[in-house]
Amino acid sequence: EVLTLLVLMYPLLHGLALQLHSAVTGSYVPGTHSIAFVNCLNEQIAKDIARAIMDKKLAAYVNILPKSSALYFWKGELEESTEILLLVKTRTSKIGELSNYIRSIHPFEIPEIISLPIDQGNPLYLKWIEENVPRN
Repeated sequence: EVLTLLVLMYPLLHGLALQLHSAVTGSYVPGTHSIAFVNCLNEQIAKDIARAIMDKKLAAYVNILPKSSALYFWKGELEESTEILLLVKTRTSKIGELSNYIRSIHPFEIPEIISLPIDQGNPLYLKWIEENVPRN
């Protein structure tokens, strides 16, 4: 019974240990922050979604990348279009909430919302992300 409890609590205890290590040493724990990629039909939709994300404090920074060409399969057919890409910098712990919120406001039936953890970076920038995206 104690072993089962320890196994179930391991992710929580591991996370707390990493946070404590980070606080004591001042070092960045890889994966604490993430970059989310979100595709948008046009610049106006991209700006509206970016502003909505920022207003909800779900990100510290959003890049709106210019129009690019895209090829993809949709309902069995090869499609070609242009799109605007958002790069959203946030806490990894906010990715679920961010994804749910974007899906609720995005006009696409299945918007692209994927994220990658940030392994390393400028410590001051990573600290800045943390300061600008509330934990809860």
